[in-house]
Amino acid sequence: MPPKNPPPPPGLLVVDKPPGMTSHDVVSRVRRIMGTRKVGHAGTLDPMATGVLVLGIERATKLLGHLALDRKTYLGTLSLGAATTTDDAEGERLSTSDTEALAAVTDERIAAGIAALTGEIDQVPSAVSAVKVAGKRAYARVRAGEDVELPPRKVTVYRFDLLATRHEADRVELDAVVECSSGTYVRALARDLGAGLGVGGHLAALRRTTVGPFTLAAARTLEQLEERPELSYDLSAAVAAAFPRYDADAATARAVQYGQQVRASGIEGTYGVFDPAGRAVALAVDAGGVARSLVVLEPA
Repeated sequence: MPPKNPPPPPGLLVVDKPPGMTSHDVVSRVRRIMGTRKVGHAGTLDPMATGVLVLGIERATKLLGHLALDRKTYLGTLSLGAATTTDDAEGERLSTSDTEALAAVTDERIAAGIAALTGEIDQVPSAVSAVKVAGKRAYARVRAGEDVELPPRKVTVYRFDLLATRHEADRVELDAVVECSSGTYVRALARDLGAGLGVGGHLAALRRTTVGPFTLAAARTLEQLEERPELSYDLSAAVAAAFPRYDADAATARAVQYGQQVRASGIEGTYGVFDPAGRAVALAVDAGGVARSLVVLEPA
């Protein structure tokens, strides 16, 4: 038998997801490109959306559940004048506004509607979202014919900046940049803005430009990965980008690698422990005056 190809090194890939693919589709493609089954994603992106999707490769999949990706930025096109079943362009139309109602959508009213959806708000996720209802995804329940009503939840919209407004015959299109907390649905913002203006609304296009510290500048398309299957960040660079850094001496780093408790670092939250050679050996957290390993990344 021919020898197996060695597994790729551990690290993170920042993929520029194309439209029409699910996040799972991207993971499957990257498994083939990188030659490993050990690929996971740090949060999904809707099939219609493009942009930043963070993937873990090999041991870096251990990082995914600890990444603080709680701030995201999107460029979106919001279409006012029609509501849809999915709150985006892929759904069936539920209502369509006439030209008189659209003419009443002034720039001042749009600005007031956007202001009302900025800051900490109560948002009802789309019925076809990935939110779980009694252990089952909401979209799966909708596809099974169930009526799904999701409760509102607190989210934060840090920025909702209008970039351009186009008054068309059958709609008003808005280009906007939205910076928000994890769990915020931009298509729900489009839905609620349209509802508040009395004309209905949905999301026409969406591109994610940042997820936590990871941006489009580091992202590569699947075609670029096919040509050069390389990581965006090796394991140590990924930890340095995503977590506060604690540089330990050799004895402390070795103790952490064995899962032993060591003196607290004084760093708040989860942080990366680096050995004297600059390798990330673990993720740790302080508790009760000692540091406790959450994940050992490099065995002793």
